[in-house]
Amino acid sequence: MTTAPQIIRPYGDTTGDGLVQVSFTLPVPHGARAEAAALRLAAAMGLDPAHVVHAKPMGPDFTFFIVYGRVRHLIDYADIPEPEGRAYPLLSAADVNLAIRRTLGRRLVVVGACIGTDAHTVGIDAILNVKGFAGDKGLEYYREIQVINMGAQVPVAELVERAVAEHADAVLVSQVVTQRDAHLHNTRQMAEAFGAAFPDAQGPGRGRPLLVVGGPRFGSLTPAELGVDAVFGKGTTPGEVASYLVHALLETP
Repeated sequence: MTTAPQIIRPYGDTTGDGLVQVSFTLPVPHGARAEAAALRLAAAMGLDPAHVVHAKPMGPDFTFFIVYGRVRHLIDYADIPEPEGRAYPLLSAADVNLAIRRTLGRRLVVVGACIGTDAHTVGIDAILNVKGFAGDKGLEYYREIQVINMGAQVPVAELVERAVAEHADAVLVSQVVTQRDAHLHNTRQMAEAFGAAFPDAQGPGRGRPLLVVGGPRFGSLTPAELGVDAVFGKGTTPGEVASYLVHALLETP
């Protein structure tokens, strides 16, 4: 059966008016000429008409802009497939604890860190710290999970060494800094380091720790492309991570 088209445009002031707001920085000094350059860029992006609603100097040689304008582009929402859902059920803390106790007979060990030069611990703390995120308590709350939070700017070699020393079942890494694809470089470097440390491993839970990364800018990259076992994006809750750990470590043959 053919699905009827569902044509949509952005919403600004009224439905379907096509108005959008974009922000960017140009490597030019603040002033009238810089604003003219911003409007020319906006036109090349398809915004017509466009208006500079905010311009602020970022030092002597850069200017930050917010531009408001109308796009003519249309998309067929009916042609966009539904994203795949979770491949595992979302468990309560009690169910996670019970599964670990029954299957492992010991606490599940998780080592977490921000690696490389990344000093933004908000993401890793939201997953690990007992206070959690959005009312969902972090992994420290789970009686059957032992959490080692190494904090920020942890060298990959130190992360591997600590994971080995703690006999970690899983390693969780948060990457927020993304300039020049630092998050991708750091993640692949970590995967290679764990591969070297566990050359005979048959996979997660079978010789090496489960490798999990999270951050807002991993986009559509698959875990296989990064050399890890799972990638979580923005808005991920501790409960989702805990449920995944049970699924990947305790339920997978």
